[in-house]
Amino acid sequence: MPLDTNTAPLLNLRGIGKTYGRTEALSDVDLHVNQNEVLGLLGDNGAGKSTLIKILSGVVDRTTGDIEADGTPTDIRNRQDSAKLGIETIYQDIALVGPMSIWRNMYLARELCNRFGFLRRREMRDTTVDILRKGVEITGVDDPEAEVGGLSGGQMQAVAIARAVHFRSKILLLDEPTSALSVRETENVLKYMVDLREEGVSSVFVTHNLYHAFQVCDRFVVMAHGRKIADVTKADTTIEELTKLIVAH
Repeated sequence: MPLDTNTAPLLNLRGIGKTYGRTEALSDVDLHVNQNEVLGLLGDNGAGKSTLIKILSGVVDRTTGDIEADGTPTDIRNRQDSAKLGIETIYQDIALVGPMSIWRNMYLARELCNRFGFLRRREMRDTTVDILRKGVEITGVDDPEAEVGGLSGGQMQAVAIARAVHFRSKILLLDEPTSALSVRETENVLKYMVDLREEGVSSVFVTHNLYHAFQVCDRFVVMAHGRKIADVTKADTTIEELTKLIVAH
């Protein structure tokens, strides 16, 4: 599915700023996410990428700036606001509960219940089995009853990705999602971003790995010291140019 540039962006941020006391984490950042697009959000440590993702996720509140969704002014002040806009997020620090099973983590805060309020355990467990088999492949994991705390770092990250993919809506935010994954798991995640784009779901891919970004992204936004310094399509740049831009700042 080609990038649709004739409609309003799914999300459009203008003049986004975030301060913590006297520390300015973001300053006057403009950013938009188009329909059917994989957007690469690039920059060195401390560039402001994760802060921007947390604002979009509703984890932290912006200090200044405006947000539009599908051309309509909106607000993201908490996680509920973000979810209503169809945003799912995978953070660099995995948000899973170790002592709980994979299927319980998969449906954490989204539990299915019958009319009497009892958990529909079998349905959630069976759906998790299907997700493990057909979604983001998780090497060595096929038991939905396995405790998440017993998984490797890469397996835990893959569970978080599978959960976000299953509950996706319009936009998937991925903050360094492949940092703890094996080569095979990384390839699965990259492929899934492309597949999601073909299904009409956009992704924002935060990564230090420019080769991974160049493999799947349609456009790149480069940040440095809390500011946007570049916004360029894949057709108009190279890995070498992106590397020089990041290193220079």
